[in-house]
Amino acid sequence: MIRERHGRPALGCYHASMTKNRTDTFEAKLDAYAELLVKVGVNVQPGQKLLIRTSTEAVALTRKVVEWAYRVGSPYVEVFWSDDGVTRARFANAPDGSFGTISQFRADAMNQLAAEGAASLAIAADDPAALAGTDPRRFATYLAAWRPAVKPYTDLAMADSIAWSVAAAAGPAWARKAFPDLDEEQAVAALWDAIFAATRIDTPDPTAAWHEHAARLKTAKERLNTKRFSALRFVGPGTDLTVGLADGHVWDGGSSTSAAGVTFMANMPTEEVFTAPHRAKVDGVVRATKPLSYNGAMIDGFWLRFEGGRVVEAHADTGQAALDSILDTDDGSRRLGEVALVPASSPIEQAGILFYQTLFDENAACHIALGRAYASTVAGSRAMSTDERAAAGMNESMSHVDFMIGSAQVDVDGVHADGTTEAVMRRGEWVD
Repeated sequence: MIRERHGRPALGCYHASMTKNRTDTFEAKLDAYAELLVKVGVNVQPGQKLLIRTSTEAVALTRKVVEWAYRVGSPYVEVFWSDDGVTRARFANAPDGSFGTISQFRADAMNQLAAEGAASLAIAADDPAALAGTDPRRFATYLAAWRPAVKPYTDLAMADSIAWSVAAAAGPAWARKAFPDLDEEQAVAALWDAIFAATRIDTPDPTAAWHEHAARLKTAKERLNTKRFSALRFVGPGTDLTVGLADGHVWDGGSSTSAAGVTFMANMPTEEVFTAPHRAKVDGVVRATKPLSYNGAMIDGFWLRFEGGRVVEAHADTGQAALDSILDTDDGSRRLGEVALVPASSPIEQAGILFYQTLFDENAACHIALGRAYASTVAGSRAMSTDERAAAGMNESMSHVDFMIGSAQVDVDGVHADGTTEAVMRRGEWVD
């Protein structure tokens, strides 16, 4: 997976400030992108704080986002920076036994801001191979300490109690990975063009374009919600996987609504509709159709075998240790928390680019996620106890890792409670 009853209006209502046809230059496009992230992505309200987690590779975009947040009435914007070189220096050189040390003040600030109802925006610009060659156990140790520290924040975000969004900026290392045949300047320009196209910045009215797109995703999820499938079956090269769906599952996608009634877009871009698998009802084998960039390591040529909802066998041609670290995060990290459908005609797939960034690559293909389920994907789950959520089939974990399983060679069938099947996708496309 890389959602207003009151307050500022939601999608499609910013035409007065978001001037049409103003995006002729890079600076104009960058400014329009920043405005879109603030007004549609996290939809910052007057008087609402904003938390931004970003990279030193995204300075120009981050500054514009901060400016727009203050222009729409935010009283305070907190920016947490990361840097690929600094991160790599730690995980390559710090002494063993030190990787459980975390930035507690950052965790406390994230938890506090979320508790206050602040919006949260993450801007990804990282090098997909930033941690290549380092021991993945070091980063796994760090995550084992970091994730519990920010659990209050994560709980609020995963339940859509706060408005949150994930977006991207073109960093040089990422651009060289995505466009290896271009020199660095050309690669960065090409990646920015791809980002602007995927987020509809190059349309005459980006906000209107997002409004129309959200409406299309709403139609798709409403159609699936009327089906009440008990399971989905994916069949393709190396894949024959049946994904049981959680009791009371709800298809979601496009815009979401926070506890304060504010509409936001959790992922920009997004092309998916998604729901909750049943944690104990996933069986078969699935082969990933795209590589997975995970915390600076590349995992490629990998497949998983499920029995009774749990991964019992996993193999990767590249990145086996990183794959193992995902699966060994906790008790829930070998089970599924999300299944998402994306047509092979997705604009991101049709761009013909392997982004090496899950925010984009997951919106090019159907995908599943190991780890935690989203509260929005099971009816009434926000009021359920932990035991009640588990009984409904919702998975609980400290992690949530998406990987791609769809392509133009993959068919998807819906399975009804009586065992009959219905075509949902053929060769990666929706069946009308």
